[in-house]
Amino acid sequence: MLIPKRVKRRKQHRGSLKGAAHKGNVIAYGEYGLVAEEAGWIKSNQIEAARIAMTRFIKRGGKVWIDIFPHKPITRHPAEARMGSGKGAVEFWVAVVKPGRVMFEMAGVPEEVAREAMRLASHKLPIKCKFIKKEAAEPAQNTETGGED
Repeated sequence: MLIPKRVKRRKQHRGSLKGAAHKGNVIAYGEYGLVAEEAGWIKSNQIEAARIAMTRFIKRGGKVWIDIFPHKPITRHPAEARMGSGKGAVEFWVAVVKPGRVMFEMAGVPEEVAREAMRLASHKLPIKCKFIKKEAAEPAQNTETGGED
């Protein structure tokens, strides 16, 4: 499972899941990607389960990239503990995912194999996901016609 090697501060606030992903929202490495359609926390063991599902289906052919990392610690008090006595101990680590975030990428396999592998991986995750392909040509920037004479 993925966890940070070391952190400056062991405990964090819960934070907000509002808005869309502004970084990590394009395919950077592979040909195909799995994109989040809703916001949520993805635990490190869910990321690992999705990775295993993909790599087993493609039979260790091709290449898989994981574009999310669980940086956020989630704390819990033990069951039946009394109120107070500060914040609980770190229980697990999560990756904060917002809509539009590319979570996994894949290359070196046919599209139908990649689509099925990503479908299997999406069933391991707690949020809705969709399969995307990298565009052959990057979309042109907003160019205005007749700007200079």
